[in-house]
Amino acid sequence: MEVVILDSGEQLAALAADAVERLLADKPDAVLGLATGSSPLSLYNELVRRHQAGRVSFSRARAFMLDEYVGLAPDHPQRYRNVIEREIAARVDFGPGAVAGPDGNAVDLAAACRAYDQAIRDAGGVDLQILGVGADGHIAFNEPGSSLASRTRIKTLTRQTVADNARFFDGDQSAVPRHVVTQGLATIMEARHLVLTALGRPKAEAVHQMVEGAVSALWPASILQFHPHATVLLDRDAASRLQLASYYEHVYSGKPAWQGL
Repeated sequence: MEVVILDSGEQLAALAADAVERLLADKPDAVLGLATGSSPLSLYNELVRRHQAGRVSFSRARAFMLDEYVGLAPDHPQRYRNVIEREIAARVDFGPGAVAGPDGNAVDLAAACRAYDQAIRDAGGVDLQILGVGADGHIAFNEPGSSLASRTRIKTLTRQTVADNARFFDGDQSAVPRHVVTQGLATIMEARHLVLTALGRPKAEAVHQMVEGAVSALWPASILQFHPHATVLLDRDAASRLQLASYYEHVYSGKPAWQGL
């Protein structure tokens, strides 16, 4: 696991965008993994800026979303398929049908989950997966207690996640769906490169447990310690609980420029 600590979210977004730009230059038909939430927004804005400048094209790429609410109307603004369309897909040149997401309105949700995992495999797997982490250590909607071997499936949100996500529903917790479809931890771990961004002091304990704690279902993001190519991008507040922060900074300061993330 590579840990990078920088001063601002904008710097981290630029670094993550460098990784996406390099991947698409080397492999124009790459498969990306797209996350929702607040953490990736600066990255998406940076990728849009680079696309508009002619530096990066998504025209041959494909993408898979991490998760989706169960039961939201297709036109609901907080349906994650609509969020991804609004924040990144419609702002760059993805081809028709190139961005796929779990079906939170399927008649047979379990079958839809199995089909989604198979669709990722059929596409050759995800080359670069964008991730965020919750204050309780969840990634995607893999809440504490999730099996480390889990695949795409239905999950029930914790009370804390419902409370956290109420800000997207005008502060109304009763409007937040209680169930979701999410890629499992084992599904996420099959991506060839994981790029996780965490910002702010509320994420500090989760970051500490993820990077330096025991690998445990209590802190689902800690499974990233087992990944052969995981990059964790942090601002100083999110890194404030790390015992080895100065070492991570020392390592990154001496990294060859050609190596990238």
